[in-house]
Amino acid sequence: MNARVELKKMLEAKEILVAPGAHDVLTARVIEQAGFKAVYMTGYGQAASALGKPDVGLLTLTEMVDRAAKFVSAVDVPVIADADTGFGNALSVMRTVELYEKAGVAAIQLEDQVAPKRCGHMLGRQVVPMEEMVGKIEAAREARTDENMLIIARTDARTNHGFEEALKRVKAYEAAGADIIFLESLEAEEEMEILNKEIKAPTLANMVEGGRTPLFTNAKLQDLGYNLVIWPTASTYVTAFMMQKLMKELMEKDTTEGMMNEMIEFPDFNKLIGLEEYNAMGKKFIK
Repeated sequence: MNARVELKKMLEAKEILVAPGAHDVLTARVIEQAGFKAVYMTGYGQAASALGKPDVGLLTLTEMVDRAAKFVSAVDVPVIADADTGFGNALSVMRTVELYEKAGVAAIQLEDQVAPKRCGHMLGRQVVPMEEMVGKIEAAREARTDENMLIIARTDARTNHGFEEALKRVKAYEAAGADIIFLESLEAEEEMEILNKEIKAPTLANMVEGGRTPLFTNAKLQDLGYNLVIWPTASTYVTAFMMQKLMKELMEKDTTEGMMNEMIEFPDFNKLIGLEEYNAMGKKFIK
């Protein structure tokens, strides 16, 4: 798929690729129309938007694949999709890769947590043995039929087992054939520098507002050696914040009129969701 080839090209470029997180398809369209070249389908955001529940491994494989397929159909830029732990053992990972590939994602993210997984900045995360995750990466590579669909290998070992253990793991995951390396919840700039000196594959930085990793600008992360940065939670937090503000306004003032200057206007929203294109198609095909 062209989106997969394009993602590989962008990761090879000198400029860092910025992929804001989207908790739903509408947000993915906003990200694309803002000019970003990739979208990150955040598992954290999917749990919040689809279930109204925390990211603790509640969404199933088929639910996540359905979400991924809708993302891909809504935007033309590459979709990088969270697949949690792969929803089981190495054989389960093979089916996960098969379905995500059919959904059209450009990259699939797999992590080494014990199921049920948790958000990468929550405490209480546990990891499987390194060898088990290596097997999952090898299974993922064997399962994909398009080598342009990239495999992101993430470790959550840093918080409970320290930086050295986490670095050991990502080196093993790189050797197993992961296309992109994601060392979650790094706690210092020095750790980021060491990671990018030790790893030759493209690396992913995760910027979570209020998380365990310091927030840096995209330019700073590029200087540190990262190839890709995701901002997975911002859209979810802003949406929840504005919804709370809106409902408080309606409850207290009996109208939303006072917030109309903070809303997208009706014509602009119709343009965002592609109404003009659908009207044109209707004229073309409905005789």
